[in-house]
Amino acid sequence: MGEGRPWTARLAFAAAAAATVLVLVVAGVAASLALLLTAALGSAVTLAAAWWFLSHRGIVRWAAATVVVLAPLVVAVLFARANLVAVVTGFGLLWALAVAAGRRALADPAPPVAYRTPAPRRPFLIMNPRSGGGKVGRFALAERAQALGADVFLLDGPAVDVAAVARRAVLDGADLLGVAGGDGTQALVAGIAAEHGLPFLVLSAGTRNHFALDLGLDRDDPAAGLDALTDGEEIRIDLGLIGGRTFVNNASFGAYAAVVASPAYRDAKLGTALDLLPDFLNRGSSLRLTAGDVTLTGPEAVLISNNIYRTDNGRRPRLDRGELGVLAVAVHRRHGLTVTTAREAIVDADTPTVPVGVDGESLELPTPVRLRICPGILKVRVPRQRPGVPSAPAQLDWARLRRLAFASRRGMPLSAPADDAPGDAAGGAAPGATGDPA
Repeated sequence: MGEGRPWTARLAFAAAAAATVLVLVVAGVAASLALLLTAALGSAVTLAAAWWFLSHRGIVRWAAATVVVLAPLVVAVLFARANLVAVVTGFGLLWALAVAAGRRALADPAPPVAYRTPAPRRPFLIMNPRSGGGKVGRFALAERAQALGADVFLLDGPAVDVAAVARRAVLDGADLLGVAGGDGTQALVAGIAAEHGLPFLVLSAGTRNHFALDLGLDRDDPAAGLDALTDGEEIRIDLGLIGGRTFVNNASFGAYAAVVASPAYRDAKLGTALDLLPDFLNRGSSLRLTAGDVTLTGPEAVLISNNIYRTDNGRRPRLDRGELGVLAVAVHRRHGLTVTTAREAIVDADTPTVPVGVDGESLELPTPVRLRICPGILKVRVPRQRPGVPSAPAQLDWARLRRLAFASRRGMPLSAPADDAPGDAAGGAAPGATGDPA
């Protein structure tokens, strides 16, 4: 830990205290309470209107949308009429400083370890020409891969058993498996690569390429991923497991899973979601979630991911922490949003099967559905020259920040952040990793 991090943590607390003092001293206690009540009421009205927008159709939905827009504007006008704009602005600046300092103090600077390993001699790549609007053809991925010595299998015929194709390639001597396609196909083949201890290559030829994004690959140029065949290195990451099937991103239950199951979803995602959500949200949920010490009954939506997503930008800064990310939304409970991590999770329901969206693919799985994390099981071969995962500020945790700011004064150790993975996933070598650190 850097010597300056405790002082940065203390700066966060100082800025937060200054923001509070500013409001109390300048605005006065009575005005401060009025300010707080006005902001709280405006937030409550906005959130309620947003719920009505999602859970209703027709004129009620659009009336709710109008309220969502107008409520914050009304609050701003009330602040201006009370001559509190300057106070609110000062409070906002000081609070922004507190948040920025707190995140910087909690930031984890350690990048994933990459290993230099020999280039594959018999790479085998599976490519879907229809994926991502035809990126395989547009970027000439098959031709470029074959020029580099790779065997290429195109999924351009009737329904193909992708897993069988990958297993046959392993039997024929392939020493690397790769996919140019969507994340669902990536997950299937990644599981087979992990099963046989082979490196896996990701080409960002899907539509959204969430897996490639969190690996730090170039999503705009899928051909750049082919550089890994000649000038690459390996990183070790985790895989999620759901009912014997691997997933690289997440498995979703409830509202999102119901939307993904609709045949209209692929062609009109937003319109399909807005059309289906009212029916689902108003009929209630029979889902039951158990993850670590957390037990929830009736959440409307559950997302279980291969490592945890940040709630501020929707990305996973690490894929090697050896944990499932668990996010559950239960709008009728006092604590509507639950965010935690666990090694295993169970999702049950009152029905014999439940719809699940696994890496964007719609499945129907028997209940209870069991999920677990498989730490460091997959070797991913990536280009040495790649965009990388941006170093995002840590999410704010005031309890950790307090320990960091004041532990040294109490003679307590300053390290051991709460969200470090067991076994020092940030810096230690993964099981079975070979080669020299890059």
